Amino acid sequence: MTSPSPPPPSPIDRLLALMARLRDPLRGCPWDRAQTFASLAPHTLEEAYEVVDAIERGARSDLRDELGDLLLQVVFHARLAEEEGAFDFDAVATAIADKLEHRHPHIFGESSLSPPTDAAAQTTAWEEGKARDRQAQAAAEGRVASVLDGVTATLPALARAHKLGNRVARVGFDWPDIGAVVEKLHEELGELQEELAGRDQERIIEEMGDLLFVVVQLARSLDVDSETALRRANAKFDRRFRHVESRLAESGRGPADSTLEEMEELWRDAKRRERGEPT
Repeated sequence: MTSPSPPPPSPIDRLLALMARLRDPLRGCPWDRAQTFASLAPHTLEEAYEVVDAIERGARSDLRDELGDLLLQVVFHARLAEEEGAFDFDAVATAIADKLEHRHPHIFGESSLSPPTDAAAQTTAWEEGKARDRQAQAAAEGRVASVLDGVTATLPALARAHKLGNRVARVGFDWPDIGAVVEKLHEELGELQEELAGRDQERIIEEMGDLLFVVVQLARSLDVDSETALRRANAKFDRRFRHVESRLAESGRGPADSTLEEMEELWRDAKRRERGEPT
């Protein structure tokens, strides 16, 4: 009598086994064996952005594939850590599961706190929980906790500016209304214009940074995500300029063979087409 075949491994177990095989010192893939946390970091960021791109395009099949690519990055980093003896994939999964339970005491544990009534209240409760955790960590390290603790320095600059503004706004350090932010925006633009006359590049960079920071705070005040808004603007620019190139190509020319006035008119044509206006 033959023994029944063992059940196939779960998808995540199969992925973990594949990564272990790829990292095998003798039989693995040379590229995978050569990777480090630092060399993988750019790939991890790229995969995260590709997930966002698939979401914004509404491409569910692409989203499935991009989430797989991002999961591979998590598995890869966990494998490197396991080889160092630091932690493994199970520890990563356990840590996030523990955090979810800790941050939702009204669901997973006994709590005297009233359960949040909606998503906004839950967000507030989540942030309060994170703040308590940051204070506990600072106390354990023997330092004074900052409301800015945990705002990652390596975030994209727009995203970090948004988070910095959000954090200090929670303790009252914010403009009183939209009008005050707009006024500050004009002030920073004026300071940049003053520096342009002096042609001191370092001062121009500083004032340009101040201007961009306030633009992000204006977006935050309007409940607009700056990264999303700028990505949309980039996509719009890309689309319209490709229209300019396409129309010029119809006459056997390119942008370098055309005047600025001709390209501006074709740009306006692209805008009219997008708005459904007569061309």
